[in-house]
Amino acid sequence: MKDGQVRVRASIRFLSTEEGGRSSPLLSGGSYRPNHNFFGPDDRDMCMGFIELPEGQQVAPGDRIQTEMTLSIYPAVRPEIGIGRQWRIQEGGTLVAVGTILEVLDPVT
Repeated sequence: MKDGQVRVRASIRFLSTEEGGRSSPLLSGGSYRPNHNFFGPDDRDMCMGFIELPEGQQVAPGDRIQTEMTLSIYPAVRPEIGIGRQWRIQEGGTLVAVGTILEVLDPVT
């Protein structure tokens, strides 16, 4: 694992379109790299993360998935990485999902 990256297994609940989430599904085979916000809706210091979808899987607004993912973090986020930690998943400033860490697969370096 590169410095500043951590792999986790997470549960991710995508907001429905009615809740203000995405209006289109995510499709496997591409890279979905939303912003990951560990410090609240007004915080603009966000991490980059890669949400991996198994081949052939589609995730519609309102769905909940469990997946492995890689987070590129900065030093202030290191203490936040732990089992049970929830965070905001955003496209720009728009909240589209909420994640919960189920397992830390690679330690934060």
